[in-house]
Amino acid sequence: MRKYASRRLILILARQRPPIISRMHSVFRFVSLLSLAAAGGNALAAEYQVPQHDEMFGAAQVISARYEDTFVAFAQKYNVGYEALKRANPGVDPWLPGEGTRVVIPTQFVLPHAPQRGIIVNIAELRLYYFPDDGPTAGGMRRIVTYPISIGQLDWSTPLGTTKVTGKVLNPSWYPPQSIRDEHAARDDALPRVVPPGPDNPLGKHALRLGLPSYLIHGTNMPSGIGMRVTHGCVRMFPWDIEALYKAVPVGTPVTIVNQPYKLGWTDRGLYLEAHPPLAPDAPKGTDEPSRSDTAEADVPLEASLTELTRAYVAATQTRRADMRWDLAETVIRSARGLPELITAAPPAVKDVAAANKD
Repeated sequence: MRKYASRRLILILARQRPPIISRMHSVFRFVSLLSLAAAGGNALAAEYQVPQHDEMFGAAQVISARYEDTFVAFAQKYNVGYEALKRANPGVDPWLPGEGTRVVIPTQFVLPHAPQRGIIVNIAELRLYYFPDDGPTAGGMRRIVTYPISIGQLDWSTPLGTTKVTGKVLNPSWYPPQSIRDEHAARDDALPRVVPPGPDNPLGKHALRLGLPSYLIHGTNMPSGIGMRVTHGCVRMFPWDIEALYKAVPVGTPVTIVNQPYKLGWTDRGLYLEAHPPLAPDAPKGTDEPSRSDTAEADVPLEASLTELTRAYVAATQTRRADMRWDLAETVIRSARGLPELITAAPPAVKDVAAANKD
């Protein structure tokens, strides 16, 4: 397989650990975040202890960038996606944030509207949720584990629906289908019929087979692309994340794949909305690495977005009534920063860091 020097340079840079950030500011209510060291110590594992009936968990962070920081490095350190960082920080250069620039780390989440068992993949937010089947603790808490992912693009789009984990493969070989081999050949990048395990295998070292033919949840040999729409249909994860999931998930675990750009969830303060841009069916292709121009966002009319939000609102208010402020909801949808915001009682608690950076 052809090796590109530029790709190797990006990979080397992406694997470097950013300097330790000494100051973090929580802008949401406190929850218990278990900062477990992931494989190799590259990132913080995202395992949370969440009250049994809570529909939102985590806490966003605001950190101060140093001159050598990049969003690729932040993504790996804080276990978030590259695109999620870009959305949460409009106006900040992902490659040169700048010394002292305040950067929001989007680590608060509204749960997708789906059965909370096994694995849920929400392709609109490029994130996977795992609900271990170990029951609540004596204090009524439950474990939720969440990871950033990459998903399929174009005609290889990740399918929606319900399936299950049918097998686990250590050091998998990759058998690229003819369509993918043809695509690479058109770029003068010929692929062999079988790519064996090793540094050039895009599946990484761990893979979970799904009941959908030819679809996997797997690792990667290009961690810099996690949190983007770059793969050929499969769900791709950081190597340390898929290793942890591989060890935890038994064969037979249910997997639900949804497309929910707008998520609504209740807390004791009211109803929160977390909005992401709807995915475009023709997202850019050609690389598995971040660039300044990549986007997977669709140009969806506001009316269609409000229709989608209304469906989510109906689902969220089947058992509880909410006096939702539609003006706030529209603002959250338009910005689509991926940060949960209160839309029923008071203005959002999230500080406008993008505006603050201009001060």
